[in-house]
Amino acid sequence: MAMDKESRLRYTQKAETLVAEMTLEEKVHLMSGQVSAEQMLLDFIIAHYNHVPYPAGGIERLQVPAMKFVDGPRGVVSGSSTCFPVSMARGAAFDPELEHRIGIAIAREIRAQGGNLFGGVCVNLPRHPGWGRSQETYGEDSFHLGAMGAALVAGVQSEQVIACVKHYAFNSMENARFKVNVTADKRTEREVYLPHFKACIDAGAAAVMSAYNLYDGAYCGHNDYLLNQVLRQEWGFDGFVISDFVWGIRDTVEAVHGGMDIEMCDTKYYGQRLVDAVRGGQVAEEKIDQAAIRIVRTLLAFTTQPEQGDGPKAVASASHIALALEAAEKSMTLMKNDHTVLPFSKSARKVAVIGKLGKQGNIGDHGSSRVLPPYVVTPLEGIQRLLPEAEVCYDDGTDLLKASALAQESDVVICIVGYNHNDEGEYITDVGSEEFKAKMAALVRKYPEVAAKLQSRTPMERNATGGDRKSLGLRADEAALLRALGSLNPHTAVVLIGGNTMMIEEWKDYVPAILMAYYPGMEGGTAIAKTLFGDVNPGGKLPYVTPVDERHLPAVDWDAGAIEYGYYHGYTKLEKEGISPSLPYGFGLSYTTFQLEDPRFELQGTDVVASCTVHNTGEREGDEVVQLYIGFSQSQVDRPHKSLKGFKRITLKPGERQRIQLSCPIASLQWYNPQTDRWELETMTHEVYIGNSSARESLLTGTVDLRSSE
Repeated sequence: MAMDKESRLRYTQKAETLVAEMTLEEKVHLMSGQVSAEQMLLDFIIAHYNHVPYPAGGIERLQVPAMKFVDGPRGVVSGSSTCFPVSMARGAAFDPELEHRIGIAIAREIRAQGGNLFGGVCVNLPRHPGWGRSQETYGEDSFHLGAMGAALVAGVQSEQVIACVKHYAFNSMENARFKVNVTADKRTEREVYLPHFKACIDAGAAAVMSAYNLYDGAYCGHNDYLLNQVLRQEWGFDGFVISDFVWGIRDTVEAVHGGMDIEMCDTKYYGQRLVDAVRGGQVAEEKIDQAAIRIVRTLLAFTTQPEQGDGPKAVASASHIALALEAAEKSMTLMKNDHTVLPFSKSARKVAVIGKLGKQGNIGDHGSSRVLPPYVVTPLEGIQRLLPEAEVCYDDGTDLLKASALAQESDVVICIVGYNHNDEGEYITDVGSEEFKAKMAALVRKYPEVAAKLQSRTPMERNATGGDRKSLGLRADEAALLRALGSLNPHTAVVLIGGNTMMIEEWKDYVPAILMAYYPGMEGGTAIAKTLFGDVNPGGKLPYVTPVDERHLPAVDWDAGAIEYGYYHGYTKLEKEGISPSLPYGFGLSYTTFQLEDPRFELQGTDVVASCTVHNTGEREGDEVVQLYIGFSQSQVDRPHKSLKGFKRITLKPGERQRIQLSCPIASLQWYNPQTDRWELETMTHEVYIGNSSARESLLTGTVDLRSSE
C-alpha cells in the first residue's frame, strides 16, 4: 500500500494487536472465501456471477471487516451497474486521466453495493491477440499497460476501495489456462511480462490476484518466486494476495508457503485443512500470523469511509453513464478514411445499417467480467436516435442479394461486423465434456429452476464457450459481404466490434472507411453514431499492431500444456524482423489534420526529454495522442528497435498550437542482466522518437548520448 511510514506503522501495530487476540481458527477464517463453487455456478446460470459482493474472512467480535470482492474491469459486476467500454477500448483512448475518473466511478458504485475490493485491474499482456480475454486488458505494450493500470488503481483507491491487480502472472491463454506451464528467460520475464504489474504496485495497489497457469513448473497461486521473492521482497508489496477462483490453488501447504493469503471464492484447501496442517506441524503458525496481519492491516487501511455522496444513487447514475459515453467516444479509432467519406452528412435521407451485430447490445464477453447495465444502446438504436428524420433501414446481411439492393438504394451504408461473446472471452468449460454434463445434471436434479433457466436459452447461448480465437479474421460471410457492398456504394463505412486485433487485408481495399469500436459499453451505439456522423471526431489509437499476415505474430497452440514466451511480440517483433504491418501500433486517423513541428531532444537531470509543437492544421477540433519512443540500435545486447516510453492525449481547436513535452526516466532504459541479476544501463547513444504512431514516417527523430550523463 502507498502510505507514509507513520500510517503504515499505526495500521501494522493495530493489526498485530488484533491478530494476537485471534484463535488459529479465526486467523484461518480470514484466509478463506465464503462462496462455494456450486453457488458460483448457480449464480452464472440463474442470476449472474458476483451479483452481490463475494465475501472472505471477517471477525465480527474484533470488528475486523470481511473482504467483499466485486469483479470487473468494465464496471461493477454486482447489481445493475454502469457498463464502461472494455479495457482494450479504454486503452485505445490513451488517456490515464480518464481512466482515473473511471476508477473513481467504479469504486463509488462498489461502495454503494456493499463491496470493498475491486478485482478488475487486469494488466495481463496479450502475447498473441487471439487470447480470448485480451479485451479485459489495455493493449500489447508493457509501458502503456502499466500507465493505464496505475491510473485505474489510483482512481479506485482514492475512494477507499481496494484495487486488486490481476492475473499475476503470464496469463494470456484462455483455453489452457488451468494446465499450461509457461516458461520464459529471465530478461523476457523482467523486461516484458512483469513491469506493468510493478507499475501498479508502485501506484499503491493493495491486493493482487494470482493466475491459474503455472510459471516455471509451479502454479502461480503457490509460486514462491513470483509471490514471495519478486512481489514482496523485491517490490516491497505489503498488501494481500488472493487466488483466482476455485482452481487458483491446488495444495494447502504449497499455497501457504508459496505466499497465498486468501483462497477464493470458496474454501477447499484452506479452512479446516489449513488448521489441521498447522496443528500437524506441516505449516508454522507464524505463516498464518503473517498472512492474517497483511489481511487485517489492508482492510483497516481501507475502512475509513469517504463522504457518501449519492450512495445507492451512484449506481448507473447519469454522471457515470455520461462518463461511459465519453470513454466510448474517446476510444473510437479511425483506421481508414479514403476520400474523407467520413463523417457522413446528417442530411442523409436513407441510411442502411447492415450486419447481425448492428442490432446487438454487444458489450463484451459473458464470463466473470460481464456487467449487466440497465440498458445497452445498439448501433442501430444510436443511429436512429441521432437521425430521427432519416429512414434508417436494417438488414442482418445474411441474404447478400437483399443487402446489396439496400446498399445501392441508400445514401450511406454502415456495415457492423466482428465478434461477440460467443466468439471470444472467458473460456467456459467445454459444454460437450462428460465432466461438465455430469455437473449440470447434478445441479438440475438439486435445483429445478436450473433446468428452466437453461431451457429458456437459445441453442447458441447454451453452447457458447468463449475462449481463444483460432483466427483473427472475420467470418467468411462477413468478409464476402464487405467485398460486395463496398463496390456498390462509395459512401460505405465498416464498424468493427471486437476485443483485439482483427485482420483486414482480404477486404480493406473494397471499402473506403473503417472504424474500430471495440466493445464500447452501454452507450456504445450512441458513440458509434456520433462518430460516424461527425458529432465526435475520433481520436483513439490502436493499442496493438495490425499485421498483414497472422503468421507474423508469435506462434501459439491454444491447447498447449507447456509454452515458452519469447522476448518479442506485437510491434516490437515485426520491427525487429523488418516486417511492415498493415497498421502500426498507436495508429489512428482524425477528421482534422495535425502537424508535429520543432522537435527537441535533451537530457534534463535524470530524464530523457522530448518535446514538439502540435499544430491542428485542419478545420475541426480534434484530439491527438503524442507518443515517445526510445531506440536501442547501438545496444550490445538483443533489444527492440524501439519501445514506447511516454504518451499524452491533447485536444486542439482548428489552427491551435500546443507545445508538448514527454519525459522518460533514464532508469527505465535499463536492461536486465541475467548473469548479474541486476538492472543495468548501457551508456550509449539512444535514438529518441516523438510522433503520433510507431510508424517510422510519423516520427520526428533525435538522439541523446547517455555517456554525457555519467
